[in-house]
Amino acid sequence: MERIFSTNDVKSQDRFGLWREICEDRLVPMDQSRLNDQAFDAVIEGTSVGGMSFTQFGLSNLKCATNSRTIRHQNNRTDKLFLSLVLSGTVSSEQNGHSTTDRPGDLSIRDTNSPWRIEHGNRSDVLAIEIPRDRLENQLGAARHFAGLTMDGSRPVTILARSYFRNLMSVGHRLTPHAAERMTSIGIDLVAASLAERMALETPKALHGTLTVQRAKAYVATHLGDPGLDVLQVAVAVGVSLRQLQALFREHGRNVTAWIWHQRLERAAQRLSDPACLHVQLGELAHGCGFASQAHFSRRFRDRYGLSPRDYRHSALSQTAARMS
Repeated sequence: MERIFSTNDVKSQDRFGLWREICEDRLVPMDQSRLNDQAFDAVIEGTSVGGMSFTQFGLSNLKCATNSRTIRHQNNRTDKLFLSLVLSGTVSSEQNGHSTTDRPGDLSIRDTNSPWRIEHGNRSDVLAIEIPRDRLENQLGAARHFAGLTMDGSRPVTILARSYFRNLMSVGHRLTPHAAERMTSIGIDLVAASLAERMALETPKALHGTLTVQRAKAYVATHLGDPGLDVLQVAVAVGVSLRQLQALFREHGRNVTAWIWHQRLERAAQRLSDPACLHVQLGELAHGCGFASQAHFSRRFRDRYGLSPRDYRHSALSQTAARMS
C-alpha cells in the first residue's frame, strides 16, 4: 500500500486539520474531534484493486460522526458503502440503533446515507474498503437492515471474507484489470454471505421472510458454479423447508428454480462479454456457471438471448473493440 499521510511528517499544529481533509477525500465528509488533549498520531495508507479503494488507518484519540449536514454534502459518496475490518485494537461504533465494539477480525458495514458515530480510544488499525452500494443491496435489501451490525471475526464465513480481502490487497497489483474486477466481485459476494448469516441472528419476525429470500440469493450467488445446486440445497443452507422457500419466493413474484437458471445465464453472458475470458472454452465456461453440459448451456442461452454463446461472444467482443478503437 502507498503511504498517504503520517503525522510524523507534519507540524504538530497542522496535523489534525490535514488529517481531516485527507479522511474526507478518501471516505466521506464527517465531523471529527479528539477525545482528549493527548497528542494525535495517525497514519493513512491506501491502494486500489478492481476499481475499489482500500484505505488503512492507524490512529488513536479520535471521535468522528456523520449527521444530516455531512450527509447532504456534495462530496458524500451516496452510491458507496464502506466495509470496516479491525486489524488491531478496538473500535466503538453506532449506526441504525446498533451500538457495538469491534475487535480484531470483526467486520462491519458503514452506510454513507445514515448517521453514524465511531470512536478510537487506544491505538487501533482499521482497513476500510469501498463497496458499490447496489452490489450488497441487490442481495440483502436496503442498507438500513445491515449497516451497523458487526460480523463476528470468529465465524467461518467472516474468516473467509476477511482473509480473501487481505490476500487480494496484497496481490492486487499483479492482476490484470479484468481479473481484479472479477476478484473484487467474488469478495463482495463473500461479504454478502457473511452479512446474511449475521442478519439471521436477530431478524424481527416481520422481516424474516424477506431476509430469508435475500440470504438464499446470497447463497446462490456464491454457489452458481456448482452444477448440483438446486432448490433443496438452498433451502437447507438458509434453514427453511423446501416448501417454505418456494412460498417465500412466490411472495416476491419469483420461481426459485427459474431464478437460479436466470442467474447462471447472466453470469455466463458477463463472462462471454469479458475479453479476459476469451481463452476460456465454451464447455469450460458452461461448467463454471453451473451447466451440466455445453449442449444444455447452448440451448438455454439461445432461448434467453436469441444467439448462440459463440455468436454472442463474437458480437459482444466486437462491440468492445469498436468502443476502444
